[in-house]
Amino acid sequence: MTEYSPPRVWVWNKGNGGAFASTNRPVAGPTHEQALPVGKHPLQLYSLATPNGVKVTTMLEELLALGHKGAEYDAWLIRIGEGDQFGSGFVQINPNSKIPAMVDQSGEHPVRVFESGSILLYLAEKFGAFLPADHQGRTECLNWLFWQMGSAPYVGGGFGHFYAYAPHKIEYAIDRFAMETKRQLDVLNRRLAQSAYIAGDDYTIADMAILPWYGWLVEGWLYNAAEFLSVQDYPHVQRWATELLARPAVQRGRMVNRTFGDPASQLHERHDASDFATRTEDRLNATKP
Repeated sequence: MTEYSPPRVWVWNKGNGGAFASTNRPVAGPTHEQALPVGKHPLQLYSLATPNGVKVTTMLEELLALGHKGAEYDAWLIRIGEGDQFGSGFVQINPNSKIPAMVDQSGEHPVRVFESGSILLYLAEKFGAFLPADHQGRTECLNWLFWQMGSAPYVGGGFGHFYAYAPHKIEYAIDRFAMETKRQLDVLNRRLAQSAYIAGDDYTIADMAILPWYGWLVEGWLYNAAEFLSVQDYPHVQRWATELLARPAVQRGRMVNRTFGDPASQLHERHDASDFATRTEDRLNATKP
């Protein structure tokens, strides 16, 4: 590759973005009119089973497992590869055009909530669950929640992009973001050597936020990069990930709005708890003529 000299004024070239280029553009706002569907439950989720989307479906399934009936939800599929996130209805609830986004219709006025960390915190406060009540414990949990929100772009937008999706393999970029990803894994490994869960002795929204990124990474589910990153060097992260991935609510949360992998693991939309047994893609395909 030749040396790159930036121009005086940058101009967007839609043809140079590599994989998933269609999901990015340098301006905000809707590209087309598209109303969002609304279901019968108080909580309306618009999402896709990316790591950020799975954070929220995991939280909702965990709340339901605890018996919080008010956490019943409709999960609508937003196909980001097809530009659903740029529809007018979605932009109205998330001006940033990123999944997940949620509307709470349980009160007098609907409340929009966007950014996955904000949704986790909103639900934890609404239902009084998975967030320590004492000031010190709450602060420690939020420390790690915001650590994840600030750190994961290096894993997804940085390492994942240049290692797996960029149109050219750039050694400097891959080295830079691999170094940072491994440093973050070491941060977690050192923390989890001291406690069962991220924020201490209890399972919290911090675990739910971190698991789909770093847990999936050490399981080899992100970017096919487990060997490259030597994930065996982080045994405490692996222990934690294995334990959490065995939770039934985590397993259900991974299925919601999932459009890839084994059809038996895909529940494109979720409107009732019974959907897991009746409306996965393998079952729907079996009923087609």
